[in-house]
Amino acid sequence: MFEDRYSLAFKLYPYERSVDQDADSPVRHPVVIMGGGPIGVATALDLGLQGIPVVVLDDHEGIGMGSRAICFAKRCLEVADRYGCGEPMLDKGVVWNVGKVFHKEGQVYEFNLLPEEGHKYPAFINLQQPYFEKFIVDRVREAQAKGAPIELRGKNRVDSITEFDDYVELEITTPDGGYKIQADWLIGADGASSPLRGMMGLDFEGRVFQDSFLIADIKMKGELEFPTERWFWFEPSHGSGASTLLHKQPDDTWRIDFQIGWDVDRKEEMKEENIRRRLDAFLGDVEYEMVWSSIYTFQCKRMDQFRHGRVMFAGDAAHQVSPFGARGANSGMQDVDNLGWKLGMVIRGDAPETLLDTYSEERVHGADENILNSTRATDFITPKSKASHIFRNAVLSLAGDHEFARPLVNSGRLSVPCTYDGLSLNGPDELVGGPNRTRVGSSCPDAPLGDGYLLSSLGNGFQILTIDTDAPDEVTEDRVTAKRVAVSAKDDPSGALSERYLGKASSAVYLIRPDQHVAARWDHFDEDAIRAAIRTACGKGA
Repeated sequence: MFEDRYSLAFKLYPYERSVDQDADSPVRHPVVIMGGGPIGVATALDLGLQGIPVVVLDDHEGIGMGSRAICFAKRCLEVADRYGCGEPMLDKGVVWNVGKVFHKEGQVYEFNLLPEEGHKYPAFINLQQPYFEKFIVDRVREAQAKGAPIELRGKNRVDSITEFDDYVELEITTPDGGYKIQADWLIGADGASSPLRGMMGLDFEGRVFQDSFLIADIKMKGELEFPTERWFWFEPSHGSGASTLLHKQPDDTWRIDFQIGWDVDRKEEMKEENIRRRLDAFLGDVEYEMVWSSIYTFQCKRMDQFRHGRVMFAGDAAHQVSPFGARGANSGMQDVDNLGWKLGMVIRGDAPETLLDTYSEERVHGADENILNSTRATDFITPKSKASHIFRNAVLSLAGDHEFARPLVNSGRLSVPCTYDGLSLNGPDELVGGPNRTRVGSSCPDAPLGDGYLLSSLGNGFQILTIDTDAPDEVTEDRVTAKRVAVSAKDDPSGALSERYLGKASSAVYLIRPDQHVAARWDHFDEDAIRAAIRTACGKGA
């Protein structure tokens, strides 16, 4: 029997009977993904664009209601842009760079997340998660029309799996009954409660923070005083709650988060009259229509490893963080970015299976960074003792007039790309005087390039980026080809390219991975060094 767990915002992949259900024996697929959310579908899109057949199984027929994740960071949008769906997100989203922090009535300070020019995408957009997911599915449909081997199967619920040495067998229930399929590789992108994780007897490690937060999405009417910025109040004197967060979304919708405490009756708090009581106290004499509401708690947890034999986990199925800081969906898209090219290389025989161990290595590193920042933010937002509460408020009182105190204010350090410092796929960093922001392991920052942007020129494969120096058009090492992208500091009169990639050097050579992270860099081309770095970046040793 099927019982829908939630209402749909968009019905995008209605149930259809597949040929697998009529097969005499379980059909084998290269990749099966459990979970049709943004991480699962984005992973399918990544693999499908590489020409790798992939099947997505979801127990619903589309995208759930509710804004849920709304803040999508620059790095996440750059990944989506490589997949061909970044621009619709930008067009629909509400762009913001400025945030303001308040304590009671007074403003403590404000910040600009992207004060510099020369980027295709802004620091953040606000976009309701259903739209974000829909744009990815729309791009999947475009890719399917051009032959990308991607299947989205709605109302296909995985009830159990059996692991073998070289494949996984799945038992699936549909409205027409059950069937089985097999997968060379299985990816769990089935959310924080992850049935797959439960089937395998795996769990999270980490903390649950004893506090509750009420989300209300509303449409406000008439003249509004709130600009398109992120506003965060500690101990607001207007309204109720220990903290309050206000964001604007598309469709004239606003997100308000109230911190309401741990020992609350959730059923009572979710009654419309009680939500309106909080909203009325916060907004004053403002007309509004309620769109959606929910209550959540903070959790900062992760699996010990993200690869378990033939099974990989990504997104909330692998790790959870508090929503302040917008690190959930944004870090999940970085999982996709990391896993897609590695699994593609392994399936094509261009890299050893051990390359997939570095997916876990690098994204566990990223999860730990996110958990550290989210934990610090949560401890600041929800002090656990009288002493920590006094310290927090002292910092807030100083921050308004004293700049030294402002870095201590933590209303959620916002998502930034993870840098894979010191990890196993990194090659040499021999660009003397090179900028720290483009050191080996870092993601490539964008820069103006003629009429376009640098990241749009780098594509989805291995690249040799040369700046004011010579190199061959391509280098092939053990089945892997790195193609040259030749640019000059003169191509960017603003100086951003030079500042971000040359620093004090007069020329540079970068080996860029398919996920646009820096694999190695030098001040001149050295073929032997490039070949060794390609091998290292593909998990083949130097």
